[in-house]
Amino acid sequence: MSLQLDYKKSKRVCNVTFTLPKEVAGNAKKVHLVSDFNQWSQTATPMKKGKNGSFSVSIDLPVGKQYQFRYLIDDTRWENDHNADMYVPTVFGNAENSVVTV
Repeated sequence: MSLQLDYKKSKRVCNVTFTLPKEVAGNAKKVHLVSDFNQWSQTATPMKKGKNGSFSVSIDLPVGKQYQFRYLIDDTRWENDHNADMYVPTVFGNAENSVVTV
């Protein structure tokens, strides 16, 4: 898993690329990035499958904030990002969300 941050010089935003490697995605047909920045929508932010089997998506996010997120694989399996800045408990109390700080 990977988080790549590209801070824009002219704006107060950071382009964050979220990547879920094939080793974690397995034979997934689809993966969605589910986050507080998309109101926890399970369909709003689909990730694109690469030739190597990984999934990725890039999002411009305002800097100076923390964002919670998880990956939803084939609408059934949740996965965190092992390269997240930290983890926080979900409101359900039985799992954690990944956090990226930009």
